[in-house]
Amino acid sequence: MRIILTRGLVISFPSMPFSVYILYSKKLNRYYTGYSSDLKVRVEFHQNAETRKFTAKADDWELFFKLICTSEHQALSIEKHIKKMKSSQYIQNLAQYPEMTQKLLSKYP
Repeated sequence: MRIILTRGLVISFPSMPFSVYILYSKKLNRYYTGYSSDLKVRVEFHQNAETRKFTAKADDWELFFKLICTSEHQALSIEKHIKKMKSSQYIQNLAQYPEMTQKLLSKYP
């Protein structure tokens, strides 16, 4: 990320890497897929979600899987792909077989 100040000075800040993450709740036996540039803050948000949010239905969300991406676009594309699969078996396979994650990173550069 670059910020250009009024006198032409440029300050560069390193961009936060985006991650696709999957949370799991034993209580609901459900997965939740998302992406974020600050995974720690996002997981805390889900653990303390407001009642109108899906993740508020349980209080035992744990990080099941994460994949670090090169850009927000890549993270969003992979998140959509995982959600489109609509399969807990697919999600379990992602965690079990590293080659699946490599294929996703290659498919969505």
